[in-house]
Amino acid sequence: MRSRNPVFSRRGFSRDNGYAGFNAAPQAGGPAVGTQGNPYAQPSGNPYAQNPYAQNPYAQQDLQYGAPPQAPATTAGRMTMDDVVMRTASTLGVLILTAALSWALLPVDDANVSRSYGLGIGAALIGMVLAFVQSFKRTASPALILSYAAFEGVFLGVVSNFVDSRIASGAAMQAVIGTMAVFAAVLVAYKAGWIRVNRRFYGFVMAAGLGFVLLMTVNLLFAVFGGGDGLGFRSGALGVFFGIVGVILGACFLALDFKQVEDGIAYGAPRQEAWLAAFGLTLTLVWIYMEFLRLIAILNSND
Repeated sequence: MRSRNPVFSRRGFSRDNGYAGFNAAPQAGGPAVGTQGNPYAQPSGNPYAQNPYAQNPYAQQDLQYGAPPQAPATTAGRMTMDDVVMRTASTLGVLILTAALSWALLPVDDANVSRSYGLGIGAALIGMVLAFVQSFKRTASPALILSYAAFEGVFLGVVSNFVDSRIASGAAMQAVIGTMAVFAAVLVAYKAGWIRVNRRFYGFVMAAGLGFVLLMTVNLLFAVFGGGDGLGFRSGALGVFFGIVGVILGACFLALDFKQVEDGIAYGAPRQEAWLAAFGLTLTLVWIYMEFLRLIAILNSND
């Protein structure tokens, strides 16, 4: 599934995911190419067969967003909102559990901070590898997704404990509340139609996200090899500015995730795809949380 996150792709929702038929042009007098034997394919007369995103075979709605798509009559074996909610709750539950355990078991006092931080960074690298492996798989792997959540939780627990105990007391709870507030606000805005996820919105957000990640990567490289704060994009006034930009981008990625979940349900995505939806939502929420935590740390370090 192609992710709405800037780094990872969710191959399960891509145009070559094994449920072909949505993006193929119809043959004269016959069904669309790739529709034979495909229970998820659209009929040849489908006016939305040309996918506006060119990456999501379930996004068949027109760019002007008229009437919402109708769910298929038969839903057996297909993804539902309950499936997405349950898988997302499971993934986030594993992440929160391991974060709490690492907070308690990997102290960041003077005697243990180096060991704990080293284990946290190691867990983050393992989680990144698992996320990339899942991103390039054609189908969802619950074991990979839950393992990613577990290792990512270890990293978040250590980093949150460090910021909370050494930089800004209560920073972790503030970041959690901020993340929940952004999630709720974007969900309300999306359901109310205040956010229109069309091709232009998608292109702008993905370009902005890619530019943001590249800029932060360059800043990190300068910090690692040149010392100090790199180019200064993560400290001072510039750090605050880019922290706010990061939160806004995370909110935009949430809107894209909501759209992809909605389209997957409306066009009969298989139930297994709910794990990919949970994976994408977890990635986005981790992004937003980390931006809030970094922003809080910068604001308190400037006091």
